[in-house]
Amino acid sequence: MQINNFYKKFSILFILFSYSFFGQELPPITKYTQSTYQAGIQNWMISQDENHFMFFANNEGLLEFNGSNWTLYPSPNETIIRSVKCIDDKIYTGSYMEFGYWVRQKNGQLKYFSLSKNIKSKLVDDEQFWGILNYDNWVLFQSLQKIYAYNTKTKSFSIIDPKSAISKAFKTTKGIFFQTTNGLFEIEKGKSKLFLNDSIVKANKIINLIDSNDGLLLITQKQGIYSYLNGELKKYITKVDNELKQSSIYNSEVLQDGSFTLGTISNGIFILNSVGELRYKITQNDGLSNNTVLSLFEDADKNLWIGLDNGINCINLQSPIKSYTDNTGLIGTVYTSAVYNDKLYIGTNQGLFYKAIDSNSGFTFIQGTKGQVWSLFLHNETLFCGHDSGTFIIKDNTASMIYNETGTWKFEPLLNNKNIILQGNYLGISILEFVNDKWIFKNKIKGFDYSSRYFEILNNEIYVSHEYKGIYRFQVNKELTSASNLYEYKKPLKGKNASLIKYNSQIYYASRQGVFKLNKKIKQFEKDTLLSAVFEKDEYVTGKMVVDKSNNLWFFTKNYIHYFSSSKMTQDLKKNSLPIPASLTNSMPGYENINQISDETFLIGTTDGYYILKNKEVKFNNYKVSITGVSSNILNKKAVSSSIIDEGIYNYNNNNLVFNFTVPEYDKYINAEYQYKLEGIQNEWSEWSSKTNAVFKNLSSGDYVFSVRAKVTNSITKNIATYSFTIKKAWYLNNFAMIFYILLFLLLAYYINKFYNNFHEKKHEKIIAENNLLLELKELESSQEIMKIKNEQLSLAVDKKNKELAVSTMNLIKKTELLNIIKEDLKSSTEDTSNRSIKSIISTITRNVKEEDTWNVFKEAFDNADKDFIKKVKELHPSLTPNDLRLCAYLRLNLSSKEIAPLINISVRSVEIKRYRLRKKMDLPHEQGLVEYILSI
Repeated sequence: MQINNFYKKFSILFILFSYSFFGQELPPITKYTQSTYQAGIQNWMISQDENHFMFFANNEGLLEFNGSNWTLYPSPNETIIRSVKCIDDKIYTGSYMEFGYWVRQKNGQLKYFSLSKNIKSKLVDDEQFWGILNYDNWVLFQSLQKIYAYNTKTKSFSIIDPKSAISKAFKTTKGIFFQTTNGLFEIEKGKSKLFLNDSIVKANKIINLIDSNDGLLLITQKQGIYSYLNGELKKYITKVDNELKQSSIYNSEVLQDGSFTLGTISNGIFILNSVGELRYKITQNDGLSNNTVLSLFEDADKNLWIGLDNGINCINLQSPIKSYTDNTGLIGTVYTSAVYNDKLYIGTNQGLFYKAIDSNSGFTFIQGTKGQVWSLFLHNETLFCGHDSGTFIIKDNTASMIYNETGTWKFEPLLNNKNIILQGNYLGISILEFVNDKWIFKNKIKGFDYSSRYFEILNNEIYVSHEYKGIYRFQVNKELTSASNLYEYKKPLKGKNASLIKYNSQIYYASRQGVFKLNKKIKQFEKDTLLSAVFEKDEYVTGKMVVDKSNNLWFFTKNYIHYFSSSKMTQDLKKNSLPIPASLTNSMPGYENINQISDETFLIGTTDGYYILKNKEVKFNNYKVSITGVSSNILNKKAVSSSIIDEGIYNYNNNNLVFNFTVPEYDKYINAEYQYKLEGIQNEWSEWSSKTNAVFKNLSSGDYVFSVRAKVTNSITKNIATYSFTIKKAWYLNNFAMIFYILLFLLLAYYINKFYNNFHEKKHEKIIAENNLLLELKELESSQEIMKIKNEQLSLAVDKKNKELAVSTMNLIKKTELLNIIKEDLKSSTEDTSNRSIKSIISTITRNVKEEDTWNVFKEAFDNADKDFIKKVKELHPSLTPNDLRLCAYLRLNLSSKEIAPLINISVRSVEIKRYRLRKKMDLPHEQGLVEYILSI
């Protein structure tokens, strides 16, 4: 039985929880994770310098954030930095057995200078410095054992040693205090003095001392807050006192508006106003990165920085934007909202919810509305709800269905009859009518059955935008029962997330191609250049348009929310922009919605809740842009930081420069954009960009001025940060080189002139020599001609002699033949050989016709005609016999074998054999003729 009762109670609690959700509208929270800032996860203390740069005492060193870039400076002894404090132009830090300060160098980087090294012998072993305070010209470094006071003027130290453990030191307008186990002490004239030794102080760790009127507030770790006035300590009661006692307060920060923040070990932060009332309680469920708060700090722009056990968060307490986030997922995506009877209604993909306006009470679910709520419309003190299942009328916490045939998108009353409302449904447009003090469904308009999420009425015609079909126009009869003259527009083209709306009696259509305005005369859409400008530079996300109660036309783009307002004097539209990007609003594309819930307060629905925007409070500081670093490098080598204070001078090959710049702003909804130019190469401002660096490569020699300015929302920073620098000329182009080149040029000109003169003289001489040579050549040619003629004459003479020799030889041969014939005839004709006279004749012929004599005569004649032939042949062929030489001579005369035979007194056959043997001795190849060879010698 007890078990059943338990389950009943549990079920009731579950139902109550399911239909009522606690929520608070919180300022924007920006999360910086370890992967973002690339350092240790824990951050023990936070401070801000004169340039509004943020500094964090991090596990791995000193962490700097300038609004754009994070920089980690490792601690000097590789230990955890526990404390940081920016005082004037120095950043003081304390770590394990070490404290000192950092100074920014000319190149923008920080350099550390140790102070503790001068008093190393006075430090306590294993000492860590958890706190840094400044008072007049003193800087106090607090450890758990001592306080070391450093005089910045005299550079001397004063040490306060209470002989008992110090839990924490505090600074108020009344002086410097610190707590030990013996009570609360005050530092006076460089010495400690007991200020309060109440049992409460001794028993509780004090987290902070806060000025309060003429007294002090003591914030304790586990017993809440106490007030001290005129020597009396009293309990300071708050509405969250019991919760504070259970949360274990670890630190606190007094805010500029008089309120204060309490950071806890396990329960996030509490922000109380100056009278102790709770403004916010923010935990990990509400958007913090972690529930353990190690440090708190309010910067110059009233942003609250939180150093957590795992990361860093920044809360924009003064932001005009507050957010309600549904971390449970039970409310879902907000599609629409309305304020009715002092209640805020929100329609989501989970149903319809409400709560009391301007309260932190939870939302309550309205029974019967489970499903998607597309629209809420207030007309004649009646709240209509367009729902996935139809149409509801809402009264307080109840919903009454008046139409259930199909889902309802939107409502549009007739201008001339407030008792008639047209509603756009999933399957066309239908009519609601107010009859007998109640609204009823009258009829559906026949002839048009397409989904009518966006429709407008103009001059008895209805214009409908269908996302997948485009724009339609049709007329309706007087009874509002049927459609006619249906016209489908070919232009503008249909588009994803496009929408249609009526504004200032004009119909507008917005899609990715731009914003189009209906020309009433020709009933065609024409592009509106002013409104279309919001979608330029790839800004389009959705064509959704909203008109608010103040007659402003709203657009939602990638990086801004724009709204146009009508001028009171002209028909011109005035553009206004809010730097709220789509990535932060997290709205459902195509279902963006904004509702004016008061004069200057707007509700913007998101996928996990909504934002509250107070438009009048959208004010931005006069931010200042600054150059944070300039680095240069030689191609393919490591970059080297340069001075950002002095004018830069770079070598000709060190001409690749990178400029880093920033605006130290930390608002979640501010996107700073930058423009830069480089006079000397890029004299016009660049396009606006969120990039915080500019790179220039291979700059030529010359003088340059780099300028950068920033734009925060629509306001351009008043200052322009500049940096002048010079790229030196190459050594071969500097002044000395130029003088050398001029001298070299003059010297070259002199020698060239001299060379030119010499050249012409030599050319003249050469011409003379060539002329002389030509004359000589002509003379030589003449001589050669003469010699040629003489040679020809000699050749003719030789030929003549050869011919004569040949003739003589032939005559000789013929005479010899004749004598031999006579001789033979005598021998044959005379039988009597005893006849002496015939014998004498035969003997005479034989004696005078000898081969040797013939050869000798021939040889002598041949040598006269062709000198040295026999000698040359003998030298070439030493093995030749005299007979061979004789044969060669006969062949030289081109005699045939038949003609040679009688000369050597042998047969023709024998001559052929001799010729063959001669070829062998001369070793002639087969293809070469013997006579040809002999003639060539």
